[in-house]
Amino acid sequence: MPYRLIRQEGTARRGEFKTVHGTVQTPAFMNVATAAAIKGGLSAFDLKEIRAQVMLCNTYHLHLRPGDKLVADLGGLHRFTRWDGPILTDSGGFQVFSLAKLRHITEEGVTFNSHLDGHKIFMGPEESMQIQANLGSTIAMAFDECVENPAEHDYAAASCARTARWLLRCQKELARLKHEGKAVNPDQLLFGINQGCTYKDLRVEHMKQIAEYDLDGYAIGGLAVGEPAEVMYDMISAVEPYAPKDKIRYLMGVGTPGNIIEGVYRGVDLFDCVMPSRNARHGHLFTWNGIINIKNLKYERDESPIDPECDCPVCRNFSRAYIRHLQKADEMLGMRLAVMHNLYFYNHLMERIREELDAGTFTQFHDKYVKLLDTRI
Repeated sequence: MPYRLIRQEGTARRGEFKTVHGTVQTPAFMNVATAAAIKGGLSAFDLKEIRAQVMLCNTYHLHLRPGDKLVADLGGLHRFTRWDGPILTDSGGFQVFSLAKLRHITEEGVTFNSHLDGHKIFMGPEESMQIQANLGSTIAMAFDECVENPAEHDYAAASCARTARWLLRCQKELARLKHEGKAVNPDQLLFGINQGCTYKDLRVEHMKQIAEYDLDGYAIGGLAVGEPAEVMYDMISAVEPYAPKDKIRYLMGVGTPGNIIEGVYRGVDLFDCVMPSRNARHGHLFTWNGIINIKNLKYERDESPIDPECDCPVCRNFSRAYIRHLQKADEMLGMRLAVMHNLYFYNHLMERIREELDAGTFTQFHDKYVKLLDTRI
């Protein structure tokens, strides 16, 4: 089994996940490199410096450009980007349903128009697996339907059933690609995705169903899309008892530091979110005392680091005043330094969580920081 559970505190889990590209200490944050790069000018070598463990790339965007077949010809994502750790590729499903203005869903898959130039594309379970096999990621995500919240119960139920059927097709196609030597990474893992909108009965039944498919990992999708945080937490808590205990669990697209702490508290192992890099590009920086807006006038002459408690390369070397100046002047370095700090903060947050779980003190850590870290100063 790739996943090993080391210890638990309540439902919070401390573990490790072994892959062909290295072992991930969990809980862990996956750093979003949509087009095989972190927005903000960070390279694979920068990710190493900020102690990142996993990089996440986007199947849909890389299929459009530079093209997954080109990436395969160049040796796959690891060789292409020079990142030697684990890479997860999402299935493309979320982008198909969020970016495409026109789309048509059938049992076979989805026909939609590219958001770049409008040309027609078809993607189904087999196509998603073929693209991800070309990319050569460590972990491939199954193709699923991302239903808008709120949705009618009947439609959500039908969508769950279709997503389960698509999952079996993903499993079959990836096995074929590996058997025929058409996968850049012959050890590529497959995660399934739990859906069901905000209906507990659908979430639970869908997780029970896909748990029987013996996948390498299980994700919870379709949350953090506008519903209240408490509703999201309720869905996680409802699903957790039915997620296989010996498989890794991934909460997709989440979230704030507080969201992550609550997710760990409820038994989640992996997270990803564009928030730390996106917010950084606009001057919103995470600290152990809350969130600051570095563009505020009060930082104009502030010679202290972004966060006195942080030992990232940015906080060790640059002042708030300098970073504020760079962002106000629209200098690219300002964006790069801010993104580097925020991603370091997220990865260090996960280190702290693992340390607290090792020590059996995570509950106290949760109570102290769950609201504090999401508070705007």
